[in-house]
Amino acid sequence: MKIEVLKSIKQTEEEYKARISEAKAEQEKRIAAARLEADTMVIKARNETEEYKKKRLADTLKEAEKRRAGVVRDGDEKAAALRSRAERNLAKAVALLITRFREQLHVAS
Repeated sequence: MKIEVLKSIKQTEEEYKARISEAKAEQEKRIAAARLEADTMVIKARNETEEYKKKRLADTLKEAEKRRAGVVRDGDEKAAALRSRAERNLAKAVALLITRFREQLHVAS
């Protein structure tokens, strides 16, 4: 009977050791799976962040180009208006210059 009790205890110990070993293996398996999932999530988040950054940069560049085009257009319009006014005033300016030149000639004589 003593031997049977000892055998039973030993068998129970072996069963518990096997269960503990299985539990540790399962724990390691779950930890590895969790780490893999975490790494996958980090990679996915980095990719999404990079895509978002590229999109924002493209949007910003597009907006800057629109603003630049508006500034250039406004500058061209102002330059055209100045040219137009200058061309309209050219005849008057030439006449004024000739008049002043003649005045200087008459004063000097």
